[in-house]
Amino acid sequence: MTKPYDFESIELKWQKKWLDSRVFEVKEDAKRPKFYCLAMLPYPSGRIHMGHVRNYSIADAVARFKRMRGFNVLHPIGWDALGLPAENAALDNDAHPEDWTLENITHMKSQLKRLGFSYAWEREFATCNPDYYRWNQWFFLQMWKKGLAYRKMAAVNWCPTDRTVLANEQVEDGRCWRCETEVVQKDLEQWFLRITNYADELLEAMDTLPEWPAKVLTLQRNWIGRSSGAEVDFELVDDGESPRTIRVFTTRVDTIFGATFVVIAPEHPLATEWSDSSPELLAYVDAAKSADREDRVSGEREKTGIDTGRFVTNPFNGEQVRVFVADYVLMDYGTGAVMAVPAHDDRDFAFAKKYELPIRIVIQPETDEVTSENIEAACSEYGTVVDSGEFTGLPSREALSAMTAHAQEAGFGQPSVTYRIRDWGISRQRYWGTPIPMIHCPQCGIVPVPEDSLPVVLPREVEISGKGESALAGNESFLSTTCPSCDGPARRETDTMDTFVDSSWYFYRYADAHSEEMPFRPEVAKYWFPIDLYIGGVEHAILHLIYCRFWTKMMRDLGLTEDDEPVLTQLSQGMVIKDGAKMSKSKGNIVDPDSVIERFGADALRLYTLFEAPPEKEVQWTDQRLEGPARLLKRIWRFVDNESAALDSVSPIDGSEEWNEQETSLRRKTHQTIKRVTQDFERIHLNTAIAAIMELVNDLYKAVETRPSRSDTWKVIREAVETVVVLLGPAAPHVAEEMWAALGNKKGLTNVSWPSYDLETASEEVITLVVQVNGKVRSRLSLPADQDEEDVRRAALEDARVEEHLAGKEVVRVIVVPNRLVNIVVREASHETEQLQEHP
Repeated sequence: MTKPYDFESIELKWQKKWLDSRVFEVKEDAKRPKFYCLAMLPYPSGRIHMGHVRNYSIADAVARFKRMRGFNVLHPIGWDALGLPAENAALDNDAHPEDWTLENITHMKSQLKRLGFSYAWEREFATCNPDYYRWNQWFFLQMWKKGLAYRKMAAVNWCPTDRTVLANEQVEDGRCWRCETEVVQKDLEQWFLRITNYADELLEAMDTLPEWPAKVLTLQRNWIGRSSGAEVDFELVDDGESPRTIRVFTTRVDTIFGATFVVIAPEHPLATEWSDSSPELLAYVDAAKSADREDRVSGEREKTGIDTGRFVTNPFNGEQVRVFVADYVLMDYGTGAVMAVPAHDDRDFAFAKKYELPIRIVIQPETDEVTSENIEAACSEYGTVVDSGEFTGLPSREALSAMTAHAQEAGFGQPSVTYRIRDWGISRQRYWGTPIPMIHCPQCGIVPVPEDSLPVVLPREVEISGKGESALAGNESFLSTTCPSCDGPARRETDTMDTFVDSSWYFYRYADAHSEEMPFRPEVAKYWFPIDLYIGGVEHAILHLIYCRFWTKMMRDLGLTEDDEPVLTQLSQGMVIKDGAKMSKSKGNIVDPDSVIERFGADALRLYTLFEAPPEKEVQWTDQRLEGPARLLKRIWRFVDNESAALDSVSPIDGSEEWNEQETSLRRKTHQTIKRVTQDFERIHLNTAIAAIMELVNDLYKAVETRPSRSDTWKVIREAVETVVVLLGPAAPHVAEEMWAALGNKKGLTNVSWPSYDLETASEEVITLVVQVNGKVRSRLSLPADQDEEDVRRAALEDARVEEHLAGKEVVRVIVVPNRLVNIVVREASHETEQLQEHP
């Protein structure tokens, strides 16, 4: 009778063994290749959800696989523990944010341990610990010294519900990314980091990230939004004795002769100035400012504007054109002012039609001729410049350079590059965050806190109302201090840092989690970095992933790292969907992992999240589908238990056996499965890897149907069943460990190497490939059919007869025609190459 599969006792047993033996703790080892496997750290909200389970199951499976492949694997976990949710929850539950956060960490940590994730727990930290956020403050001071941190009055995104500032990246469709309250504009003095200093590098470095999802890179490129063009000054008409200008930015200066009006943003200083004398203009400006920023520039939204009654002169043709304030122009793009060319810009065209403004054609496209009589929509194509004075007849692209040069020579313009990305506003008017380490002195102005006085610790005794200014402003013992420059009375900064500061560099702290003298020791981080695999949702493509790239480049410039980029491969895993929507409390479709584990076990839940869909695709959650992984584990368990006596009685394969057809078939399937699962794990195609294991399980059951009598047959069956158990280990580690021990193995799976496959055994047939050198046949290779191209290439280059024809030659390329031939293209080695060969 089969021994029951008691998943709870099995899982708890092995979780304790792993923790007691510290098997997943690692240190640097120059003799071994490293693999840094990381999933984005969780916010301690109280309970883990299925998104966490999926994300961390993928990372854990890869980490376990790489360990078995001989890598020194760093797989850490920590807690993104500061920020608004903790403070808001404290208000709702009459608790202190620190108590609420630490209690949540304790509970969520127990949940992660119950899932059996192979974390290096000794490197765990929470970003709310002063030992961590002191380094946020230290980094801020280094950036202050370099001019990368600064303070200014600025119009900011203000969330009325959370009572704090939001970065542009934290506003989604005009609403707060956390509470979905409509965001308003507010003028405040704020602290900023000059991320724009790195805009070009952030953009150009994307070419070095081929293992990042194309969608993530596209989102980042669009957010950085680099535009090359020209700035041109339009002089205000009748503006007093010292006329002023409106400087416009345009990417299409070749169309400037078609400009029939100029538009400034509602936030433009001139719009504010002119509003003082025009109630109508003031009302429009206030309404436009409060509108959704993204909606304002949307191509689908009807554009609105107001005539200011002012005129400017086009410096290219001397024509006077009207000045409008319009909602579709943003102050934080370019100069906050544009020349409007309705014939060649969609938004300008719609605006001109609405307000009956002139439309003048100055570019003829290479397609059909456009005239004022037949124009029905803006034509933004490049073409030939017309009706543009001395520039008439030039191709658009030539005119771009010629007109820009003319504006620069005449002193009313210059080439310009602008970006959509803006400096990162990190000030938050809330309590639960890293205090900004600056002091306001009546005599000395703004003074940094001395580095030896860090950390500036959050006081515990505060009154958190969630209204008005920061709670820190009401704590006199925190607020009152002494100026480090003049020793006079001074006051501390009461803004705290955006929580994304915490997560912009945490992965470097994992490398050296207990360093007390610096954020991390460069020599230690050098061993582990860059991160080999970083897993997290695509919703972090702009917020977190741009910030962490910026922070890495900043740390490089401080001499802390040599890395230009922190991550080699980024995987954006798909969400877990239930009832057609992302799981959330508000939608009432949450599935509690604890209840699933109680019913099916941690291994079955892990297996489900890995098998249900490719990692980058959404998982459509259905409770019924959990039965499949649970049945698979029971089926393998039953096989091992039922056949353990027969399997124990045979010795391992020693190479002296002669296999019959049935044995050859099962061995072929076993080695094909090892090959397929290995390749799938390397490509992180975990669902197909599990499917391959299931196929081998089916063949195992077929192999014992007739109760074979040959000892050699049971050798092959043992090889196959051990293969199933080992290959299953990364996905369902607890039951795999238990079955591995039941098969009589003394060494646990955490100390077992990943199985290797024999190409000849795995092959359905052996074929002969012709090997040519510069088109001439030099050898023939007998290889398994459908062998990997890299293996074929290597075999050809290492063939003894081929090597004779490669002596003194330089291999230019190797062309592999699958299952047919290999052609090695060579040329005479250069003198330099020969020198290198002689003196390696």
